[in-house]
Amino acid sequence: MSLAAWIALFLLSSLWWKWILSWGGADWLEGFKAWFSLGWFSWAWNAEQIRLYALLCWLFEGIWFVIGVFFPDARFSV
Repeated sequence: MSLAAWIALFLLSSLWWKWILSWGGADWLEGFKAWFSLGWFSWAWNAEQIRLYALLCWLFEGIWFVIGVFFPDARFSV
């Protein structure tokens, strides 16, 4: 994956996590919608639990992004 694609993918992902954390996404996702967008395990979570999950995922992705910038072999998408 090229560096430009890697950056673009991270920016899109960051918008998703930012929406969940700060722009009301966690409140909107509560319940059945969380099951579709975050996974089967999140259907019973409240907004605070969804925000915590989003924060942890964003931190992990941020670390992975920095590693991928310096080591191109780490640039893969799941």
